[in-house]
Amino acid sequence: MVMKAVVVLTVLASLVAAPAPAYASRAPLTLEVLSSRPDQVTGGDALIRVRGGDGARVRVLRGGEDVTAAFKRTGNGLTGLVTGLAVGENTITATARRHRTTLELRNHPIEGPVFSGPHQYPFLCKTERSGLGPPVVDNQDGQGMRVVGGWSRDCFAPTVTDRLYRSTDGAYKPMPAQGRPADLATTTTLDGRTVDFVVRRERGVINRFLYSIALLEDGWNGRAIYRFDGGVGIGHDQGTLGSSALDPYGLGKGYAILHSSGTRTSVHYNLILGGETALMVKERFVEQHGLPLYTVGVGGSGGAIQQYIYGQNHGDRVIDAAIPQYSYPDMVTQTIHVGDCELLERYMDHNPRWARWDDRTALIGMNASDTVANPYTGRPGSDECVNGWRGLTPLTMNPLWTSDNDPEWERMDPPGVKDTVQWTHWDDVRNVYGVDERGYARSTWDNVGVQYGLRALADGTITPEEFLDLNARVGSWKEAADMVREGCPFVPSACPADFDPWSARNASLSGDPAPRRAGGPEAIRNVRRSGLVFGGDIDIPVIDWRHYLEERLDMHNAHQSFASRKRMLDHDGRAGNQVIWFTDARPDGPAFDQTPEALRVIDEWMANIRKYPARGVVGNKPPQAVDRCFATDGTEIAAGPHVWDGILDRRTPGPCTQRFPLYGTSRTVAGGPIEGGVYKCRLQPVERALAKGLYGTWRPTPDERARLKQIFPTGVCDY
Repeated sequence: MVMKAVVVLTVLASLVAAPAPAYASRAPLTLEVLSSRPDQVTGGDALIRVRGGDGARVRVLRGGEDVTAAFKRTGNGLTGLVTGLAVGENTITATARRHRTTLELRNHPIEGPVFSGPHQYPFLCKTERSGLGPPVVDNQDGQGMRVVGGWSRDCFAPTVTDRLYRSTDGAYKPMPAQGRPADLATTTTLDGRTVDFVVRRERGVINRFLYSIALLEDGWNGRAIYRFDGGVGIGHDQGTLGSSALDPYGLGKGYAILHSSGTRTSVHYNLILGGETALMVKERFVEQHGLPLYTVGVGGSGGAIQQYIYGQNHGDRVIDAAIPQYSYPDMVTQTIHVGDCELLERYMDHNPRWARWDDRTALIGMNASDTVANPYTGRPGSDECVNGWRGLTPLTMNPLWTSDNDPEWERMDPPGVKDTVQWTHWDDVRNVYGVDERGYARSTWDNVGVQYGLRALADGTITPEEFLDLNARVGSWKEAADMVREGCPFVPSACPADFDPWSARNASLSGDPAPRRAGGPEAIRNVRRSGLVFGGDIDIPVIDWRHYLEERLDMHNAHQSFASRKRMLDHDGRAGNQVIWFTDARPDGPAFDQTPEALRVIDEWMANIRKYPARGVVGNKPPQAVDRCFATDGTEIAAGPHVWDGILDRRTPGPCTQRFPLYGTSRTVAGGPIEGGVYKCRLQPVERALAKGLYGTWRPTPDERARLKQIFPTGVCDY
């Protein structure tokens, strides 16, 4: 990882207002963009640094216009915000005596796109809900949200700034223009200063999404946190800002907090678009406040996924370090096994053999319990497929169902435009997956050759008869064009009579055997090269932390941290920049938050990197940047390089491994690897699988062999 040796700049308002410098340093003349890549400038401005000039007076030109007055001397050059850039190509020129250098910039509109592809329409505006007023009129064609004077397709709103204070009761309140409120809290920053907890906040619209930049008015510590939020959304929505935009711990310690509705996966799961948005928000921050010492990502679930994906795709341009919480490697490969959940649940719910919930782990791989309450039956007995993932299959795959029923749709034109949307994950990211001949986004979901329950058969948990029956009857999903509207509980008006929590009406279940579904080869190729799949190529400090939630049947299953590590090891044989922390969770009540400790360790780690850049990320790890696990009160149970032994190797299980048992997925039960990510398995003939001993001690009779071949006519998975 290449780190930037920088001095934290003062607020840019004073930078721009200062008089132009007389001379540059005695070195060759160079130009660089600090706020973005030169070809990815947005919004008509860029923070530029000039170095060198052999001690001569420097002039800076934008095209042919002199913009030298925008520059002032900093510790390592002349720095200035160049405004007035035209959309498209621009040239910045610096001259000093006999020296001359040019820098080509490509400027993109503030509404984007930069590299994410064509904009998605319709796109629901929420600027009014978020306190920014109505969106700006951008057309007279009856397209988008109706506002006074016309319509808005791209939901822009002018930037607003305000001042807030945190009160002694923990609430944020508007800061009065005069006087000090009696309930104004104070805070002690990371560098030991005690200051009033007064926050200056900027909000606006970047890349069509809402953004927020907030920091203590008199206590910025020179560092930044980018807060990423989770959830599962299917796009076509501007979204709203989350509460993490005013993260009280981060702000109180003096960090600047960067945030956007476009980097909340509850709004959309197009992380090509999300990465583009994060780059643009970071660019805005650098233009206003200068380069921070570092930016660390913080966020759980989908917020954790974003850190892995953006660290892979953009290096240290968005974040220099990551604290992914309740992580997965990515979202798109989770659809592989999550798509199995309702098929397997329907099969088990209609078979007395699986009435005991504890037994269901044998097929779904995830945890199951006879005592945890089932939210759909109101009785004890459930599993992670039900408690954690139910509803994700129709949300991901069914173009006719969405939970987005916001009232703003009533103001969207042309009338009925919402009903033209194909509400699937695949369509939300159609720029990646591609579109088939019927106009539907291509899908990657595939279960051809998947032998559900294979390991349960091999270890004797299920019989050969049960294995064959399961795989003959489990079925698959219909193509998007053939799906119909969901029933209860997804459509409340259909309840209680039309109860179909398995989405069985959209499954392919008829026939003997029931058909399997092949994923689109083009979609699989496209997503693998898109940057949506985490392939393990990340070289920034990572503290992957989670509460251990397996006993709650929570969807944030613990093995996912190790799936990410295995992908990193598969990529280049190294994963020393990632450490994994687990904290035990109480069955009920608040759990200990290890995030403040992670931030302290990251700060020490980053300070080491600045001091000893040649040592790299791994060579600069502080003592606490190791694998660790903690009790419910946050006290350390064990730490060191062997605490997780036995998970990705054959060593004796380490102390953390023993304390926190892991579960799998339906695809690991079927013989797949812990790292997941196998969209479409390589197939082998049944006879070859038998010869390899895939089925344990089972020696099929001739009739059973024939049945296997009937169920798997093209072969079975060879992982």
